[in-house]
Amino acid sequence: MTAPTYIYPAGSAAFPHRGLVGIAGLAPHEIHYMLDEAEQWVELNRQAKKTRDLLAGLTIINAFFENSTRTLLSFEIAGKRLGADVVNMAVATSSVKKGETLIDTAMTLNAMHADAIVIRHASSGAVQLIADKVDCPVLNAGDGQHEHPTQALLDALTIRHAKRNFNGLVVTICGDILHSRVARSNILCLTSLGAEVRVCAPPALMPAEIEQMNVAVFHDFGAALKGADVVMMLRLQLERMQGQFIPSPREYRHLYGLTLDRLATAQPDALVMHPGPMNRGIEIDSNVADHVERSQITTQVEMGVAMRMACLDVLTRRVRGVEGWAMDDAR
Repeated sequence: MTAPTYIYPAGSAAFPHRGLVGIAGLAPHEIHYMLDEAEQWVELNRQAKKTRDLLAGLTIINAFFENSTRTLLSFEIAGKRLGADVVNMAVATSSVKKGETLIDTAMTLNAMHADAIVIRHASSGAVQLIADKVDCPVLNAGDGQHEHPTQALLDALTIRHAKRNFNGLVVTICGDILHSRVARSNILCLTSLGAEVRVCAPPALMPAEIEQMNVAVFHDFGAALKGADVVMMLRLQLERMQGQFIPSPREYRHLYGLTLDRLATAQPDALVMHPGPMNRGIEIDSNVADHVERSQITTQVEMGVAMRMACLDVLTRRVRGVEGWAMDDAR
């Protein structure tokens, strides 16, 4: 497939949003714009010298109220490669543990005149709450079961690098759909870009009325895989489950684990993706996760740094006074 060429509105009209709280509300051309912006950073990150001084003098705070490896490190590396001063807020030893409210924490961060704040929180809507209370751009690094927009963007970038175009692509997302903010953001992103999205899960892990998100719903993994161009696996989020959602991990693997035999049902060149962390031997077998020709899992990590560099660059242009990105353009 040949990737289409887009002509974007000039200046801030290309991406008029003050922050990035979710994929919901983004127009298709705005998503494509962020994908295109990330390409320059993909190339930079593959060079020996990986740093620029684009954000020199700016302070970025990573406030992660939930544990993270890939997302936190990715945002930290992204900020530092662009020349920013990056501060990782140690929530475990912060006043949050003493009972400080989320709003008071937001006001404290705002008083420190950060130029951008990256937030991860266990409660859906928490990032929007903070975004409404601070003066700088806020980026959502995952909030509860709501959204994880940069994950969806980096996944789209990974797919575009391999498939070039989204129109007509069949993407199967399988796993704990109910608790997955990654699934929600990817559905919003990929359907907006023209892909056909299928979701597959046990009935207890499938959200009610998910058909309203323009997806095809499956409970039979084999049927969901038939003819798929991309297979995106999700882990069981046991930490978010209250009660019995599956009989056992062994039974779950038997019905919904991605094995080489099951992968053969998809297209011969189907991509295998996983946002991590993986539960090897449950939702995905090691010989699939590590498949040299099919697995894109490490590529997702690579694209994550580039995409987060693009997000930090674009969302701080008003702060930096970049031509065409005047402060009064923000909405």
